[in-house]
Amino acid sequence: MQTILTDFYTLESYEKAENGSFTAYIHLNKDHDIFKGHFPGNPVTPGVCMMQIVKELTEEFTGSKLFLKTASNVKFMAIINPFETPDLKLQLDITENEEDVKVKNTTSFGETIALKMSVSYKKILS
Repeated sequence: MQTILTDFYTLESYEKAENGSFTAYIHLNKDHDIFKGHFPGNPVTPGVCMMQIVKELTEEFTGSKLFLKTASNVKFMAIINPFETPDLKLQLDITENEEDVKVKNTTSFGETIALKMSVSYKKILS
């Protein structure tokens, strides 16, 4: 899997449901340089990084290179501190056609929902 977030997270495992949705389990690298600047002494996972993780996982699961078209209902509901909650569960409900991929995502740790969003990607044909 090609990633721009080199060493930022590890895909520990995933499950595919019969309806085509995926549940992915990732582990954040608390020692990554991003956390040194965001924010010193109080590390917080940047929202844009969480959005990129969803894109990269969707690319992995669909086998398609993707370009973000739209994002709606993006709700960051809890802070993701990589020292306190490095293990995340991402629910990805993926629907795709010839040109587009739509994803409804819920990201959580334990019983806490940290992120909910709906995104639409355009497939990049190579």
